[in-house]
Amino acid sequence: QVQLVESGGGLVQAGDSLRLSCAASGRTFSSNAMGWFRQAPGREREFVAAISWNGRDTNYPNSVKGRFTINRDNAKNTVSLQMNSLKPEDTAVYYCAARLRSGVPTSRTNDYDYWGQGTQVTVSS
Repeated sequence: QVQLVESGGGLVQAGDSLRLSCAASGRTFSSNAMGWFRQAPGREREFVAAISWNGRDTNYPNSVKGRFTINRDNAKNTVSLQMNSLKPEDTAVYYCAARLRSGVPTSRTNDYDYWGQGTQVTVSS
């Protein structure tokens, strides 16, 4: 199986930047598409970013396009999310996720099979 551990969350001011990291373990990591999702209290889990197995294709919703960048380093078994120009509405628990049998960076929550524990991001006004 694939195990995922997020880090890098915290409290920042609106307009600031933050970088999240996800450390993966498991021999199948390099063939898996990876994604970031977020969930605020009382809301459904929301797609944030995804990246293909080889890092050549990325996928973002309009809410973060141009502000967030997903990247991966298969040699280090890590995935990152660089978040710039943060807004209060970005406040949520952010989760790293991996697909088990596909390298395609889809946006649907139920396409992903492994999930990290989540890391809190809070953006103050």
